Amino acid sequence: MPGPDRDATRRRREVAVAGHCGDIDAARAGLRDEMPSVRATALGALLRLGHLDRGEVEAGLCDPAPEVRARAAEVGAALGSVMAQVIAALLDDPDPGVVEAACFALGELGPAVAAEDRAGNTLAGVASGHRDALCREAAVAALGAIGAPWGCASILAALADKPAVRRRAVLALAAYEGPDVDAALERALLDRDWQVRQAAEDLSGDRRAPTS
Repeated sequence: MPGPDRDATRRRREVAVAGHCGDIDAARAGLRDEMPSVRATALGALLRLGHLDRGEVEAGLCDPAPEVRARAAEVGAALGSVMAQVIAALLDDPDPGVVEAACFALGELGPAVAAEDRAGNTLAGVASGHRDALCREAAVAALGAIGAPWGCASILAALADKPAVRRRAVLALAAYEGPDVDAALERALLDRDWQVRQAAEDLSGDRRAPTS
């Protein structure tokens, strides 16, 4: 008799195959599985099949398992800006992996999130104050991808964070212009981390390059 782990692996594989073979019923059945890994795979399978609806994503965002909530955030971005508010609610999730996934999803939505004040305010809070550096980095990246005016201050503040976050902040400044941004890039050219300096040099060079 196969053990429970092997059985879950088999079911997860079957759901994944269903997503490639057009078996909508088998993929959807995975959403009711007892194992989080199967439920998370089912969300991706339904997205691949083009049969993932908003209610299923919202249920995944409320799943007790962090890996399902994270996957729901990732696939939810494919449904467009209508999902921005519910995905933004995960920015307060206790699991850092879920917060990181929510930041990534909002960044994928890009400028479509610009008018979402709640998402913007919470993203800014994650970028400046989350305990996990990966979450701060993901939030900064999302702010840069969104490119809304309200994101600039948080990106500038992130230039005082850890090196990985500072590098991401420099890249995120590509979406912004102005004296504060120019001054920040000048300071980044002298950063103690060579990758931060390189990113600032590349961005500064792009801005100086003549346009045809």
